[in-house]
Amino acid sequence: MIYEKYYYTYINTNKSHNVFYVGVTDNLLNRNDQHKNKENKDSFTAKYNVNKLVYYETFNNINDAITREKQIKAGSRKKKIALINKLNPLWRDLALDM
Repeated sequence: MIYEKYYYTYINTNKSHNVFYVGVTDNLLNRNDQHKNKENKDSFTAKYNVNKLVYYETFNNINDAITREKQIKAGSRKKKIALINKLNPLWRDLALDM
């Protein structure tokens, strides 16, 4: 049996949608729980309560996921909002659907 590994580039935001965090992980649900539980108390996401998953993309290759993360991070706030609105116009917490 061949095990296929997936990697995710994602955007999290806070309750008021005024702060964004872009990251990469190979376990999206676990990573989202880490953000919600503020496992790293000194992290950016803990400090600004950035724990709502509003966007993600799936990749088969970690390098592709990292490249995409860098592209999104380099983009403007307007571009990040457009990405989110295209996939998730209601800005629902996508982790609730998983």
